[in-house]
Amino acid sequence: MHELTRLIQADMKVSLGVTEPGAIALAASRARSLAPGEVTRVLLEVNSGIYKNAFTCGIPGTEETGNLFAAALGVTAGDWTKGLASLSVIGPEQLNEARRLIREKKVEVRVHEVSSALFIRVTVETQTDCAQAVIEGRHDQITRLTQNGVVLEEKNGPDGAEAKPLKAAGTAKEEPADSSAVTGYTVSQFWDYIHTVPAEEIGMIREAYRINLALMEEGAENAGAPLCKVFLEQNGGALCSGDCRLTEQAMTAAAIEARVRGFDRPAMSITGSGNHGILCTVPLHAYAKVNGLSEELLLRATALSYLITMYIKEYSGKLSAFCGCAIAAGCGAAAGLLFLSGGSREQLDLVIRNFASSITGMICTGGNPACVMKASTAVDTANWAVKLALENRAVEPQHGICAATPEQTMRNMGLIASPGMEETEKTILEILEEKSRGIQ
Repeated sequence: MHELTRLIQADMKVSLGVTEPGAIALAASRARSLAPGEVTRVLLEVNSGIYKNAFTCGIPGTEETGNLFAAALGVTAGDWTKGLASLSVIGPEQLNEARRLIREKKVEVRVHEVSSALFIRVTVETQTDCAQAVIEGRHDQITRLTQNGVVLEEKNGPDGAEAKPLKAAGTAKEEPADSSAVTGYTVSQFWDYIHTVPAEEIGMIREAYRINLALMEEGAENAGAPLCKVFLEQNGGALCSGDCRLTEQAMTAAAIEARVRGFDRPAMSITGSGNHGILCTVPLHAYAKVNGLSEELLLRATALSYLITMYIKEYSGKLSAFCGCAIAAGCGAAAGLLFLSGGSREQLDLVIRNFASSITGMICTGGNPACVMKASTAVDTANWAVKLALENRAVEPQHGICAATPEQTMRNMGLIASPGMEETEKTILEILEEKSRGIQ
């Protein structure tokens, strides 16, 4: 198996609801498994990106939202062995118990630091025990477990290098691939790979379409997703029409809104985000469906979309002040659309420059219905980036954050987020904290 196949396969994760609440619930349920008895206190400590992304996003199977409920439900209903789908089953008694914990102020959330580095620490105290679970680096990677002050298992750092592997949910027996290895490749190597990799080697991408398209259908049909209905109306009242761009936007909006509103269906995430996974796949499906393209072409285009997204995210960080869904995954989608359009390797450079010159810098305000607007903008931008590139037109490399190589352009995109937008992250956090205190 090619290393790039292994990197994609390791990065693809099934996630129920927005990934951040799922990760919080995973840590909470793991800590709870080590602290039996009546719960007296739950302390959730997270980095700014986790706090922001989970702030008002819906939790599947409930009408609840946010950090406090993700932690409380992780304690009362979570099954840590299911990984990011730890809240796949929530009973009425478990939901009421979570509400009671919050009502009695036994659940607390704190921002550990303003950082793009993913960090979650949940401490569960009962009348007899105290346990703690820490997640770092990846949403499903538990790096430290303690029980009554004794370290049970630990990894050496966020990447888990040279460490004793934890029995984390849903992981393979072998250690997962190091996603940072993707930056050791060039865009030319990505291009060669998607043209030469055996189609069956990337057949696991079919599962991403099975999951994400089911989520899309739910969003289109459910009255609880009102925003995407306008996109459907613009597309003639249907998910698919003869208009590629409107179909791409309608399908993407339906899947994104279903996810952020907490509908009870999973998404296939990439780089730790279901929204990224949606934007990397659904617009490509729409284009292929309208144009009658083969599944094999779609799989190859999606592999390219994933790789471009993964590359940018290695420089921006998993969580930051800019909208990785629109910017990183949007650029990935643009690359995939170029491939499906019959573009050349040289035109891929142009697509990346065009995209980098447009919406880079769009802010992230967490996983919520605003994501629908950002994703639709990204789809529109991706189409323009491709159209210009197919006519061999692009913003020249001397301008703005563009560069002489696509690799440097993508690095520059990432740097805009981290460290470039750290002060922006602080401001967004201050706004959200004012909201939580009822100031606005």
